[in-house]
Amino acid sequence: MTRLVASLAPFALALLAGFAQAVSIAAPWDGQPLWWLQLLSLATLGWLAQRSASWQQAGLLGWAFATAWLTGVFWWLFISMHRYGGLPAPLAAIAVLGLAAFLSLYYAMAIAVFAALDRPNAIGRGLLFAALWLLAELLRVTWFTGFPWGAGGYAHVDGPLAFLAPQVGVHGIGFVAALLAFGLSLLPRPGTLRSWRYWAVLAGGAVLLAACNMTAVPRQAPAPRPRLSVALLQGNIPQDEKFQGGSGIPLALDWYGRQLRDSTASLVVAPETAIPMLPQQLPAGYMDALRARFAQGGQAALIGIPLGGMREGYTNSAIGLKPGAPVYRYDKHHLVPFGEFIPPLFRWFTDMMNIPLGDFKRGAIGQPSFEWQGQRLAPNICYEDLFGEELGAHFADPAAAPTILVNLSNIGWFGDTIAIDQHLQISRMRALEFDRPMIRATNTGATVIIDHRGRVTHSLPRYTRGVLTGEVEGRSTITPYAWWVSRLGLWPWWLLALGIAAAALWWQRAGPSAFARLPPSVD
Repeated sequence: MTRLVASLAPFALALLAGFAQAVSIAAPWDGQPLWWLQLLSLATLGWLAQRSASWQQAGLLGWAFATAWLTGVFWWLFISMHRYGGLPAPLAAIAVLGLAAFLSLYYAMAIAVFAALDRPNAIGRGLLFAALWLLAELLRVTWFTGFPWGAGGYAHVDGPLAFLAPQVGVHGIGFVAALLAFGLSLLPRPGTLRSWRYWAVLAGGAVLLAACNMTAVPRQAPAPRPRLSVALLQGNIPQDEKFQGGSGIPLALDWYGRQLRDSTASLVVAPETAIPMLPQQLPAGYMDALRARFAQGGQAALIGIPLGGMREGYTNSAIGLKPGAPVYRYDKHHLVPFGEFIPPLFRWFTDMMNIPLGDFKRGAIGQPSFEWQGQRLAPNICYEDLFGEELGAHFADPAAAPTILVNLSNIGWFGDTIAIDQHLQISRMRALEFDRPMIRATNTGATVIIDHRGRVTHSLPRYTRGVLTGEVEGRSTITPYAWWVSRLGLWPWWLLALGIAAAALWWQRAGPSAFARLPPSVD
């Protein structure tokens, strides 16, 4: 019995640490990120990996940690599939757990490789741990269209590592956090606290981080730009009624139509699918009245609406209306699997759910911004702001780079859950990375104005119907992250992570004699 408990204890600890990692992204009690908890939970995984009896056991521990973490992050997918999609509860639960378990294989492989490769010293082990963790995160960003929701870097949007966002982005923060977490994982090892090398490296790292924090992205005031008054609409249309002709559709058309007509702000923004019908399906004269409303005067609007038809295909889109210009159009590029497109071999799964418009066409990356009153507004729809490297495509030409980011979302699919807070942290991170304000108009929340430092300056109560008004000052500086990600994408991180892993593999094959002069490990 004692032996059984001893063998199961590491897995129980890995599961607990994984759930802690999920909580660190946005705490369930107040929605705030907990950067220190992210470090501690990942340090626990690093400690467990180093104590593993084999690389197989280490891989299983990494899989258990990541499965608990990812299940705790996006458990709310159950609500969209069961409550609104009509999928039986057991199947919805299995689907969520299965998705988490599948994505966790990336982290299982990373931890298994870490345990299998020998390293010359503690610094080498720390770099390898951080590099392999970064590789797992990159795989989650790119493979199978990508679903990097809840990446560890988002826990640091308010923490001491936030200053790195304009330099290296969320994945760079995740790499540094993994390196710091590994350093913490060494503390329980005998002799660590008595090693001058450990404390020298720790002190040097602290000084380096402090110096970088003081000399981070230049915050000089950019060329003055006019402030833009905005009205962000939050209709709070019940999700189970939103696409119903007898209730939700008439309510949406009436309420959003009246707010667009009566607003006095320079820019009015209605959320994703605020108009829940194709233009050709709308009541006669409805779209003509909207165009006429913004055909003259000093106001403009961005409105979420599906577009297209049977022949050309459908798009999840936003239209822009302003005086003296044709209708602006933005088509969502990064579609949600199962909600907006059906992966190959999975139509049987989506046929079991009652989710409308489940197969959209993709828009292009880097579509032109909506220009209005000296500002360039770059829309993104729903979870597109999760992919900073795709938003970065707008910044390749500084003269055409957006001055304000605009997110149109409908998180109503996931109920009044932590998904709202998690998405808010994602938007705040994008604001930090690009030194741009982000305005968000959503169906149920979080409808907010975020400044260029990632701070929420205005917000509406969630699950209420209302209009958020405020002023936004656009920015024109190009951060280091915006510069390199617009040209290179995520390739610098791929090369760094693969280079470190290749160096560790080379050392493994070359043998200890290749590093005979290296100082001994702190442990």
